[in-house]
Amino acid sequence: MANVEDVFVTEGVPDSTFVSPPNYGDILVDIRRPGKPVIIEGQSGTGKTSTVRKILADLGDILKFEFLTPRQPQNLKRIFEISLDMGAGTFIIDDFHRLEDGEKDRIANIAKVIAEREDRTNLPKLIIIGINNVGADLIHLVPDIAKRLGIHKIAPGTEKQIGDLVTAGCDLLNVEFENRQLIFEHSQGDYWLAQQLCKTICLASRVNRTASELVKLDWVLEEIIDRVVRSLEPTYDDTVKSFCRGRRFRPTNDPYFKLLRLVAQQGRSNVDLNELANANPDVKGSINNIKDKRLSVLINEKPECSAYFYYDSQTKNFALEDPALFFYIRFLDWEKLRERCGFREGEKDYEYDIAISFSGENRELAKTMTDMLTKLDVHVFYDRNFEDNYLGGAWSKIFTEIFVDKSRLVVCLLDENHERKTWPTFERDCFRPRVAAAEVIPIRLDDTVFVGIPDDINSIRFDFSGKTEGQEQEIEELVLRIAVLLDSL
Repeated sequence: MANVEDVFVTEGVPDSTFVSPPNYGDILVDIRRPGKPVIIEGQSGTGKTSTVRKILADLGDILKFEFLTPRQPQNLKRIFEISLDMGAGTFIIDDFHRLEDGEKDRIANIAKVIAEREDRTNLPKLIIIGINNVGADLIHLVPDIAKRLGIHKIAPGTEKQIGDLVTAGCDLLNVEFENRQLIFEHSQGDYWLAQQLCKTICLASRVNRTASELVKLDWVLEEIIDRVVRSLEPTYDDTVKSFCRGRRFRPTNDPYFKLLRLVAQQGRSNVDLNELANANPDVKGSINNIKDKRLSVLINEKPECSAYFYYDSQTKNFALEDPALFFYIRFLDWEKLRERCGFREGEKDYEYDIAISFSGENRELAKTMTDMLTKLDVHVFYDRNFEDNYLGGAWSKIFTEIFVDKSRLVVCLLDENHERKTWPTFERDCFRPRVAAAEVIPIRLDDTVFVGIPDDINSIRFDFSGKTEGQEQEIEELVLRIAVLLDSL
């Protein structure tokens, strides 16, 4: 007699329904080998941690180990100690990708030292677990250790493997699933999701333990998915809304929403944002809007987001690390979520919230405004912040695109220098047609007259002395006026 929750396990390591990946033996041998550093990588839900725990259980008392993860604050001190003293012992570092770069670098160098030693007595045994490409990232930190590491990727389950999982559970519970191939198709090889679907099918049919006689379970996929989503909603709905609304809610500030919806639609929980943006031109602007800094800041500042989302702004690797959350967003009603978040429909995809046009004499003011707007979660095109992004490109073409249609609004710092200088004049020629549509915010620093920007256009008069310290409060008030206008669009 077995209980359904002990057969189809959605918390912890399954016993009866554990399915070994094809490279299970290779991983076991490397974990068993004294001192050899081992890396286990793969997308969320592929059973990386479960595989390591099962191997350790199979090895019995051969290895005495400590299981550590950056998700537990108390573990961070221990990981730091390991990186300093290199004492003997077996250390499993799960969620390696979540460590700070300096910590990763120290662990990578320890792995190099261990890998180079013939005698590994009194040296730590490292087993590192992380999402896709964690092995490549580690090798990038210490390039000459690749051949000395055991790097193993655990792929999503095959149709046979998911089938074996289902069969093992059905045999224990004395049930038979109709349309069982749908479990593989909709779990996409995700072991956790296969377990969850099987468990939900049983409970929907009121089977919660081994049946006395064989029971054939007929089920409707849509109903099972709906039951799973509803069961997950109390856990994840607030987190998803918090992520989608960004650091500072605006009805037009929806790039986080568009990113998460796209990740859900394309069906992988671990993506490269550069590749994702290039493959989806309709939302490329939104992804570019947040991929350099804003996304990292959002995840770091909101604890409810940092618990479930991971982003490396250097590699542009974005991941949902909880397979349950990924399943939840895959089957969300995104239009209803848009309404609940308060976003407007049909928003054009902008790469920048604001593009700022100025002459060199007013760079100090432009930079101060940019910094203040950035703190308000406004993405500003300020030329020096993006020079590396456009190396090799023609500035005239790039500026035309930005000031014509890649920015939601243009803020122009107008004075005699803006009127007489070549580049500011070129920028004005680009954005002048947008004046009539109220998409340009003129900030007049003097009384210079500009063709195409009439005096009766609603403008902001601002006397900039060049001493930002004394004018900091005035500039802050100016920036808040711009932010409020942006909020109202």
